Amino acid sequence: MCTHCAQGCSQRSTCCPDVRAPFSFGVSRRGFLSSVGGAGLGGFMWASLSTAGQASGELPVAPPRKPLVVKPIFTYRLYQPRPQTSWRPWGGIHTREDLEKEVGRIQSELDWLSTQADFPIRMLSLSAVDNEGLLAGDPEVAQADVLLVFAYGGDLNPIGKLGKDTIFFVRHQSGPVYLHYEIVIPRFLRQHTDTRQIPHIGYDDVVVDDMGEVLWRLRALCGLKNSIGTRIIAIGGPGAWSHPFAVVEPAIRDKWQFDIRALPYDVLAKLIQEARQNEAMVRTARERTAALLASRGVTLECDRGFVERAFLLEHVFRRVMAEADCRAITVLGCMGTIMPVSETTACLPLTTLNDEGFMAFCESDFVVIPACVLLGNISGKPIFFCNPTYPHNGIMTLAHCTAPRKMDGKTEEPVRILTHFESDYGAAPKVEMRKGQQITCVIPDFSSEKWVGLVGQIEDSPFLDICRSQIEVRHQVPDLLLAERMRGFHWAVAYGDYHREMAYALRRLGIAWEFLG
Repeated sequence: MCTHCAQGCSQRSTCCPDVRAPFSFGVSRRGFLSSVGGAGLGGFMWASLSTAGQASGELPVAPPRKPLVVKPIFTYRLYQPRPQTSWRPWGGIHTREDLEKEVGRIQSELDWLSTQADFPIRMLSLSAVDNEGLLAGDPEVAQADVLLVFAYGGDLNPIGKLGKDTIFFVRHQSGPVYLHYEIVIPRFLRQHTDTRQIPHIGYDDVVVDDMGEVLWRLRALCGLKNSIGTRIIAIGGPGAWSHPFAVVEPAIRDKWQFDIRALPYDVLAKLIQEARQNEAMVRTARERTAALLASRGVTLECDRGFVERAFLLEHVFRRVMAEADCRAITVLGCMGTIMPVSETTACLPLTTLNDEGFMAFCESDFVVIPACVLLGNISGKPIFFCNPTYPHNGIMTLAHCTAPRKMDGKTEEPVRILTHFESDYGAAPKVEMRKGQQITCVIPDFSSEKWVGLVGQIEDSPFLDICRSQIEVRHQVPDLLLAERMRGFHWAVAYGDYHREMAYALRRLGIAWEFLG
């Protein structure tokens, strides 16, 4: 029996589950649907490819991320001299001309943010206000996801009461010095006490001088906006690696508000059978196979038929997501269950879906899927869902039988297409990830209470007798410390450094973040 699972699941020697029934862990189909019905599983009817009006060979594309709506606000006061008394507070804006120059400076900075953003953003009009109480009735404030407050002067308390995500920008040397450079902590955040008094606004919501610091915070909030409430197709239903889904269901429901749409394997089998009878879809699969194998950096080391059937399966996945109006999918029972149905593996389809802007994960592991979704929506890049190993000598091996090729969001890495390692069947990519590439590793826990992160560097892409896509990661964390801090099981990995964005986003969900370095 499995020593780490209180429910007594069967211990397995493979990394991917081999689920022989659509719903496992001793939960009936009706009981399963009832237990996660709040996620929308009970009220969705899967149409056939023909009745859904999808008989053509056209490939549905991934919907884009939703833009972050930003409302910029400039708070100010102008003061008149009075004899023999202190008539003005700190600050470098004294005249109407000073005010107009500052508005122009802010507008230039907002234009810079909009052009530099590598995420979708919609910047609303700048409001210069000397009465913050009126903001509560501003329709643009109501529609904004985040307020970007250039806090020169004025009263910030009415802004705090709006309950919005808010970033405060104050000047020290980037222009006229701002009053709230002095008092934003003691008067606003601490409210004349020794502790922070504004629950939803933290010290990390204040930026001094640097628009680059504003930019990454907006990136984090855009990622969070696109992650909360994610609708995702769960082929065979949701899981939690070695645990029943009930272990993670409270966090998925309450913190992440995911909308999980279960697709049973018997329904998938019918959809695949329909696809095989659809000449346009079969032709598209063959054409895509030919194009892939003719492209630079691709080596075929398995039967071509596995690849053609993989593209047909991927096409079905796209159709299912289009019907559900979503861009995320996961597969429970990546090995024995899907193979008899598809006569290939899901490995290559998950790779190509990720490369085309979808979010596609194996094993239906909702311990790590939220981390993959958040990191993907923050970075705008595909995520490597992978198995970790034991850290030693500053090195760890991360591996899985599926991985995106466009890990940087643009460039296809070289790939060898082999069989899935543990079954020696189907089509699985060995993606040759970029040596020297900096990566962010996210290690989620089972309860979504405390996640661990580190930034490392790809040192090698070996070919061990393990899952096909594999990297050796050089890290700067003491091996024993990393071993002690590892949680859950699967990791989420992205090209680039996004540890600041992860911490900033997770605070809003009540998930602690421990960055190891």
